[in-house]
Amino acid sequence: MGPFLATFVYFAISVVIVLIGLLIFENMTRKYKDMEEVKKGNYSVALSIAGKIIGICIILAFAVYNSDVIYETLIWGAYGVVLQMIAYWLFDLFTRNFSVEEQLLKNNVAVGIISMSVSIGLAFVIGASIT
Repeated sequence: MGPFLATFVYFAISVVIVLIGLLIFENMTRKYKDMEEVKKGNYSVALSIAGKIIGICIILAFAVYNSDVIYETLIWGAYGVVLQMIAYWLFDLFTRNFSVEEQLLKNNVAVGIISMSVSIGLAFVIGASIT
């Protein structure tokens, strides 16, 4: 496959995986809908979504770099989305004093920044482990 075609295929795969990941994350939140909150100007939810998008893309970048065939990128991308979901769930679990979801709904930007940082930081760890 030529480099231009391969780039387009990896791009298309990445867009699909990011959209599926966002759809899954949207269904994980029960107290609000992500895009409705963004339309209302909720910065904390927007930061959390941005972290998820960047995190998934970081994992995909490592997958593209380390995969010999396209299907490996698909597998690593799907696995990365699952690990990002687990990271978000653990973040919410370990914040016993408050609910991350409720704080994001209340537009607590500090929680949004931490949520974004968790997604991006763990994406580098996940990505670096792809071989």
